[in-house]
Amino acid sequence: MNLERTNNVYFIGIGGIGMSALARYFVAKGLTVGGYDKTKTDITDALVALGVSIHFEDDVKHVKSEFLNPETSLIVYTPAIPKAHKELTYFRSNGFEVLKRSAVLGEITKQTFCLAVAGTHGKTTTTSILGHLLNTCGVEVTAFLGGISENYNSNLILNGTEVTVVEADEFDRSFLTLSPDFACITSMDADHLDIYGDASELVKSFEDFSERIKPNGKLFVKSGLPIQGITYGIEDNSDYSVKNIKIVNGSYVFDVKTPNALLENFKFSLPGRHNLSNALIALAMSVEYGLPHPQLAKALASYKGVKRRFTYQIKTDELVFIDDYAHHPEEINAVYQAVREMYPSKKVLAIFQPHLFSRTQDFADEFAKSLANFDEIVLLDIYPARELPIEGVTSQWLLDKIENQNKKLVQKSELIQTINQSNAPVILTIGAGDIGEEVKHIKNALNLAS
Repeated sequence: MNLERTNNVYFIGIGGIGMSALARYFVAKGLTVGGYDKTKTDITDALVALGVSIHFEDDVKHVKSEFLNPETSLIVYTPAIPKAHKELTYFRSNGFEVLKRSAVLGEITKQTFCLAVAGTHGKTTTTSILGHLLNTCGVEVTAFLGGISENYNSNLILNGTEVTVVEADEFDRSFLTLSPDFACITSMDADHLDIYGDASELVKSFEDFSERIKPNGKLFVKSGLPIQGITYGIEDNSDYSVKNIKIVNGSYVFDVKTPNALLENFKFSLPGRHNLSNALIALAMSVEYGLPHPQLAKALASYKGVKRRFTYQIKTDELVFIDDYAHHPEEINAVYQAVREMYPSKKVLAIFQPHLFSRTQDFADEFAKSLANFDEIVLLDIYPARELPIEGVTSQWLLDKIENQNKKLVQKSELIQTINQSNAPVILTIGAGDIGEEVKHIKNALNLAS
């Protein structure tokens, strides 16, 4: 990839969270940026406001002329785009440089000190904490985030190009294009079995990723994972460990044991032990990078979170509405644990939209078990994303497996009416599909009702 001779970058699937961060990066570097996506969203609107040309019909006739010169244009695509996509086929057949998003990210990170965050859960929150810590401590950093940071209202933190912070995505082995100096692995639960076939192949790809670290680099791993590295954990004997946890006014206050010291009095406002673990690994990587304790403590206390990661939409004494991106049984368990820690005696209504037919099929029993914990469960139809239906794999099939009497399957059009019929004071929306688009409507309806 020759970025020197590239003037124009065209994105196929520009509305994706990782794609749009790259698009913002190239806009900031002064290149001409355009793209296609199948649906108009808040993300595409924000890009258009930056001067990016975007269209929503797959047809080369809509592509602006500046992107049609193979000498000066780079084409970037996301693996979520179907192989038969007309524009992608055109660019591939006509001598353009066509690269996957991860390859472009890999190229950008090669020229910098790169900190990469891998794992089947926790990547986005950890990356955004790490980017925020480095940025607040004055490091010249670019952080590519897989979600919208509440602190920056963006999926890109841009404060120089000496250091990059990236999510190392295991989906379709994308992370094997990266060459990090520091890397961490937060979790290795089975996922993406449509790509890997079975969990042992997924574990092998994480081992391959750990071998991508540059000479003299460092690997950090969650305590208990079957890979060697600097360990981190909560209240255990890891190299980096959270100690003396207290909850004060809904925030965690804690100390961190490092290999050589006890760093005292950190404050962190995201609920859930899983989030505390994410904060710890971001701190560990920052300490190893050389950032001082007082600045890190101040930076962490100012961290506000990522949109759709345990995001409070409404938070009053009478009513709480939380939205979360959880789309794997372990993530749903983590959300449940966080809700119970904050609201131990309140009734909780969980609205879940399963994401992908294959994932629903692979983890149906685990989904049923994790969802059964909530007091009331509402299921939406499966969000297909890149997939075609699988016979017999439906939300009704999943619903039948949930051992809880208070459960129902509803259409999106009936969702607000269903919520209004519930008397639960804590309401959760969960899922990685377009359920996120329903959140503002639910919030408006609940505000009107109250």
